[in-house]
Amino acid sequence: MIQRIQSLYLLMTTLFSTLFLWGKILRFKDDLHNQFYIKLGGIFKVTDSAVTENIEKVIPVTFLLLLIPLVSFITIFVFKNRKLQMKITAGLTGLIIIMVIVLAVCSFYMIRNFNAVLSPGINLILPVLMLICAFLAYRGIRKDEELVRSFDRLR
Repeated sequence: MIQRIQSLYLLMTTLFSTLFLWGKILRFKDDLHNQFYIKLGGIFKVTDSAVTENIEKVIPVTFLLLLIPLVSFITIFVFKNRKLQMKITAGLTGLIIIMVIVLAVCSFYMIRNFNAVLSPGINLILPVLMLICAFLAYRGIRKDEELVRSFDRLR
């Protein structure tokens, strides 16, 4: 059934990851009032004269940011095969954890090389929400699988 609660959790994971794609993922500021940010296309620098330059392309971040909503959306429609859906959801949780680690490494790179400070924003909460929703979806799929197994034992 597509109306299960884990389908809603996977849909929320898709929505949060899509929101995470839009705009600036992480923002930084340095002592010289320059702004740095990580977007889908790489690391950008905005100077006082509002000139934007691409400092570096970050291929792993781009790949992960595009892969997570795609996998999450596809997982919703694999509802007829719960075991496969559990495996894909576990992989999705792993991808989100890897994305958080890669973004942390990028943050340390920005702090160390550009003497910048991370600016707080809503995008810092979205990976945590994605991880929670993916975990809850996995738990819901596992409960459904256990329920089906218990009915099979009763026959």
